Amino acid sequence: MRPIEIQWHIMSLNVLNEDKDVPESYRGMIRRAIEPVRVATAVDQRFGQQAMADFYTAFGTRWHNEARNKDRSKLGDVLVEALEAAGLDASLAEAAHVTDYDEQLRKSHHAGIELVGQEVGTPVVAVEGNAFFGPVLSRIPRGEDAGRLWDGVLAVTGYEFFYELKRSRTTDPAFD
Repeated sequence: MRPIEIQWHIMSLNVLNEDKDVPESYRGMIRRAIEPVRVATAVDQRFGQQAMADFYTAFGTRWHNEARNKDRSKLGDVLVEALEAAGLDASLAEAAHVTDYDEQLRKSHHAGIELVGQEVGTPVVAVEGNAFFGPVLSRIPRGEDAGRLWDGVLAVTGYEFFYELKRSRTTDPAFD
């Protein structure tokens, strides 16, 4: 067993890419991605890290695991369901459409991304003064397999001059 304490930062693909030359098709795809990020920020600010983690898990399960992201017109419904599943008031979904939390969202985004640089995605992980992007997995390891993977990631990323390992994806994600 490896004791791990998580501190969350909000990361926004909109903020990450706002000044980048990205294809309009990609910009269009992420345009509404700011909505769940705003809600997550509102939850974090009002109720703290655990509530935000619960919302994040509930939203991610519905959006990715259940493939509810196939119909982006249902984003609002998924936000409400995730809030309720996390034991939070569904009215927090209104934060998706206002800029009230955008300053804090940007601060949190920049605090995380400044640790690793602009040419990464999510997740960004910081451990004992060492930060990195990844790992990106298509299957979720469990038990000691997860522990060995974590140990290996820490060993590789702990080397001062290590920067990247990468290979092409050959399978779609599976969330079982």
